Amino acid sequence: MRVRQDLDDVLRGMDGAPYGQYKRLAGLWQLDGGALLRLVRGQADPFAPPARLAVRLGPEAAGLPAELLRTDDRRRAVAAYLAATAARSAGDGPLRVDGGGQEVLHRSSCVVDPDGTVTVRMGAPLPGRGRRIDGPAARRLLCDQVPALLARLTHRSLDAAELRRYVACVEDSVALRRHLPDLGLVAFVADGAVLPRRSGVSDRPAAGPDVVPFTSPSELRTTVQLPHAGEVSGMGVPEGVTLVVGGGFHGKSTLLRALESGIWDHVPGDGRELVVARADTVKVRAEDGRRVARVDVHAFVDGLPTGADTADFSTDNASGSTSQAASLCEAVEAGARVLLIDEDTAATNLMIRDARMQALVAADREPLTPFVDLVGSLHRDHGVSTVLVMGGSGDYMEVADRVLMMDAYRPADVTARARELVADVPTGRMAEADRFPAVTHRVPVPGSLDPAVRGRPKVRARGADTLSYGEDDIDLRAVAQIADGRQVAGVGLALQELLRGGHVDGRRTLAEALDRLEEHGGLTTEALLAVRDEEFAVPRRHEVAAALNRLRSLRIAAPPA
Repeated sequence: MRVRQDLDDVLRGMDGAPYGQYKRLAGLWQLDGGALLRLVRGQADPFAPPARLAVRLGPEAAGLPAELLRTDDRRRAVAAYLAATAARSAGDGPLRVDGGGQEVLHRSSCVVDPDGTVTVRMGAPLPGRGRRIDGPAARRLLCDQVPALLARLTHRSLDAAELRRYVACVEDSVALRRHLPDLGLVAFVADGAVLPRRSGVSDRPAAGPDVVPFTSPSELRTTVQLPHAGEVSGMGVPEGVTLVVGGGFHGKSTLLRALESGIWDHVPGDGRELVVARADTVKVRAEDGRRVARVDVHAFVDGLPTGADTADFSTDNASGSTSQAASLCEAVEAGARVLLIDEDTAATNLMIRDARMQALVAADREPLTPFVDLVGSLHRDHGVSTVLVMGGSGDYMEVADRVLMMDAYRPADVTARARELVADVPTGRMAEADRFPAVTHRVPVPGSLDPAVRGRPKVRARGADTLSYGEDDIDLRAVAQIADGRQVAGVGLALQELLRGGHVDGRRTLAEALDRLEEHGGLTTEALLAVRDEEFAVPRRHEVAAALNRLRSLRIAAPPA
């Protein structure tokens, strides 16, 4: 083990040497305070992306109390707080730490082990003068600035009360989410929650006198007991079909976006700390131009003029309606038990066909079966609930179990009035189907997931919505529940782990492969770091499945004869 003085001497000796000599820093170095430094990835030249460092604080140096380490949820909350603290401490200096956003995710930037070991990964631009090493600047960076940053992460330097607030916030959110199935709910929105966000480019909570805190309608108010917050009341969204209506700009989509984010835990002060949705909730939308690989969409699309078999449907350029139909079927195939749909991003012709259009276009000339005729069966026959924002079609009142109206960001239960309207104002529309068929499970071909290009894997996140995987660029803009751009990198690693771990083997269905990935711990920070040590956040199986389904090289095995 080389010590800090060794590192100091090496950097002194490297001053003025060619930049490539930084590779001599490979290996472990013990810094002041007992931290261990490792160069994860070098830097080709001063103008290349920063080097990646991993710095480890042992349990004694970190000093974290044992009670904060007892569960995975507590360690995740502690790691999130440490990452945010490290990012703030780095400030505008050269060191860069992924401090995260409003969601408390498993991140590679900070990992807390059960024994209290803390590992922080950071970017560090290795100093150079032209293409020569700047030894004094490198010594300041690695021997002084890195240890100084770590010193701020020891328990004696932290705000202990704020750290415990992080832990309590996460534990309450997790406990609330676990209560949902027993309560017959798919989601919960606490009274007093702040749902609007600051702006279209900021996920921080809106502030000011115009912000309306959430208040549950009395008919839907539910009270739960949480480990830290105690008794909490709020709106319980029941299983079944929930329709959210109201005028434009009255908060319908804001509520739905809060629910789609409710699969993740949030930091204290976010406003959505106690807004939760079941972990198997998936937002679905139309997506012109996406690829579809052998998906059974015949529940929604049948009798195409081309004669294409929609029970085994493929296209390289899906329309809005076929893309949404495929995404719905793929979500259920991957294990979604709650669907979220907003009419603003849905294909109108897949959502509804009213009485006048039915009269004008005969059923045998219309290949689309609208979602309004299948949404009830999804819950009744398959246990899949739906929360749907719809401001333009009253036909959904007829199939909804609950109708919620948003009025100036205030919700009201108008189910009784909606049922009166269904009885008093018939539309004359005829249902075109009454049963969603059994889910068809597909078997991915392993070789089609291989990201190798000229013998080397090529997997790289390109921003917050594109993943380069092999020769393909996977467009993830429509995968709304990717909460952080680092999860795009996590999705890429998870796709590799599906193949590397033998979970996709040419025999297992996609759902079985995802089950096995989860059961073998493949969606953990440790497993994804084993694929490649880089900056990422861990996604769910549903984001992994969404990326796989959009991979243009994906091949699906032919069904048995």
